[in-house]
This record gives sequence, structure tokens and C-alpha cells, in this order.
Amino acid sequence: MVNIEEFAKRLKIIIDYYETSAASLAEKIDVQRSSISHILSGRNKPSLDFVLKVLKAFPEVELYWLLNGVGKFPKESKITESTPTLFSSNENDIVVKEIAEITKATNPPEKMEDDIERIVIFYKNGTFKNYKP
Repeated sequence: MVNIEEFAKRLKIIIDYYETSAASLAEKIDVQRSSISHILSGRNKPSLDFVLKVLKAFPEVELYWLLNGVGKFPKESKITESTPTLFSSNENDIVVKEIAEITKATNPPEKMEDDIERIVIFYKNGTFKNYKP
């Protein structure tokens, strides 16, 4: 269960980190100003919708840190709109190699024309990345 007082402290940390106000935070995550005020004062608990809006607006915020104080803020590696990625470049290489190995294991070795040429990952923001194994 989420400790409301601790959640409010972490929300205040986010506000301070981004050097913003409660009112501008409310505008950024598209909630009423009173919602922020009530959460910061401990009057109301944050809804799931509220938490998801914070995570969407601030990718540096980790879910478990926001809810329970477990983890780090900001995240170790920041995700930006211009370079969307789910993993670090080393992790990307590992994921691509693992996918290639799984695909080779499920395809008979005598079919050389079925080798993976490339893997394309499409992101919701319209960008994509190509990987060649």
C-alpha cells in the first residue's frame, strides 16, 4: 500500500527537480490544480490515472520509486524523444543477438535464405530503429 505522506514527499521532489510549480505540474499532466494540492497535503490518495500521467510526462521517474521509494530518481539513463530506446546500446545488441539465436533455433539450419536480415523496432512517437544481427 502506498504511504500518502511519502508519496507527497516524492511528488515534491519531482516538482523541485524540474524547478516547476504545483500549478504548472497540474497543467503538464492534465489534472486540476486542486488534485496536486490535495495530494501534497495528504488529503487525497493519488489515483492510478494520476500516477500514469506523471510517469508519461516525466520519463526519468521510476514507477517503484514514485509509489514506494524503491529505486532511484532520476533514472540512471534518461530517455529522450530524439533517441527513444528501451535498453542501452549494449542491451540492444544482446536483445538482437538473442532474437537471432531464437529464430535460428526455431528454423531448420539447412534453410539459409531464412536468416534474419534485420530487426526493426517501431516506437509510438513515429520513430524507428534498425538492427542488423
